[in-house]
Amino acid sequence: MKYISTRGNVEARGFIETVLMGLADDGGLMIPEEIPVVSAATLKEWEALSYQDLFLKIFSYYTNDEIPYEDLKDMVAKSYSSFRNPEVTPVQTITDKLHILELFHGPTFAFKDVALQFMGELYSYISKKQGEIIHILGATSGDTGAAAIQGVRGKEGIRICVLHPHLKVSKVQELQMTTVNDANVLNLAVKGNFDDCQGVIKELFGDLDFKGKHHLRAINSINFVRILAQTVYYFYAYLQVAKQQKLEKINFSIPSGNFGNVFSGYLAKKMGLPINKLIIATNENNILERFIKTGVYKSGDFLSTHSPSMDIQIASNFERYLYYFLGEDSQKVSEYMKKFQQEGQIVIDAEDLKRVQAEFSAHGVKNAECLEIIGKYKAEHDYLLDPHTACGIAAYETFGNDNEVCVSFATAHPAKFDEAIRLIDIKQQFPAEIEQLLSLPQYQTIVNNSKEEIVAQLEAFYNRA
Repeated sequence: MKYISTRGNVEARGFIETVLMGLADDGGLMIPEEIPVVSAATLKEWEALSYQDLFLKIFSYYTNDEIPYEDLKDMVAKSYSSFRNPEVTPVQTITDKLHILELFHGPTFAFKDVALQFMGELYSYISKKQGEIIHILGATSGDTGAAAIQGVRGKEGIRICVLHPHLKVSKVQELQMTTVNDANVLNLAVKGNFDDCQGVIKELFGDLDFKGKHHLRAINSINFVRILAQTVYYFYAYLQVAKQQKLEKINFSIPSGNFGNVFSGYLAKKMGLPINKLIIATNENNILERFIKTGVYKSGDFLSTHSPSMDIQIASNFERYLYYFLGEDSQKVSEYMKKFQQEGQIVIDAEDLKRVQAEFSAHGVKNAECLEIIGKYKAEHDYLLDPHTACGIAAYETFGNDNEVCVSFATAHPAKFDEAIRLIDIKQQFPAEIEQLLSLPQYQTIVNNSKEEIVAQLEAFYNRA
């Protein structure tokens, strides 16, 4: 299998070249030239697989045999050895119509661990094979940074710099990143919001001279490996529920800001997973909800919410969906994205909107509704939701019905967002790993929202002996 850009101006690449490219050199996003389709019979055979073995089955469609099977198997084993649950992403049954996929059992208690523990191993493997230092550069709205740092800290041949919006992540998210004092880690706290951080990252990856000089590699979901690794748990969740009850199709409710997790589900559906609807849960930064409901993709005013990991106005992975929505026409994608850059919006007509709404629903959750859902599920089911997970449940309650089964994603442990939990007088016991963060010193450099200032910090970091 080869990989191409959504904008069509990059020669087809192999798997490892695609991993290393991250953002495509033409400014687009890399996608597989063809999406493999899994039969219903194969899905049935996969029901007995462990998470790790399922991961290997799915990745084998995409790696082009560029990584020997035993090497890949070793990376997968190492990636998930630090997870606190042997199932990696266990499914909890709330009712016969609602199941929760717990994605927070990794080292940083967030769903980003599922992909980024593997990416850390993969980058380390590639660095050793190619004999070059890899500089990982990424932006985070909170969870990606901590998971990426945990995935590569101390690894030979890799340095990582993460930009996060200063004072706009939860305290635990901040501590998970900034209490790391390893020589190969740099934390930059940017005076701005996540979109500002992400904008600088895209500019730097678009500067091909700078990117090539410093061997820049991406850990954000612009990197297709992130998308593919997340696709695995859609299959796993479906297979676990299918063991319990008869399924024809299934819905998923996904807290989303950058559209990466949702696109992973869209990829799973195109591979043959019998998904009925992908329900997108946003917060008050609701660009995705507006698009699904009105056909207008346009950013609005940035708002700080109880679910800060979704405080995003420009969803990077939307372009991947746009490619398939436009019939895999890269020229049209380029025209749409150019128009978005110039005019600040994309508008589709009523007929096209019907096509979108046939596959997606979306609900923007206000802060008050988020807290209400947390309190309700604690009282009625003795299940404590974090604010992002609560948004997913609120979206499920908005669109779910008695004839459909839904899996809603628990994207983070509630201890990561105790600021919100305390607002409804719920006291929780912190895991020991989070409790100990509170007494550790922090290491971060606060910078202005300035590309020049950030580049100066990066140059100094890369030039260290």
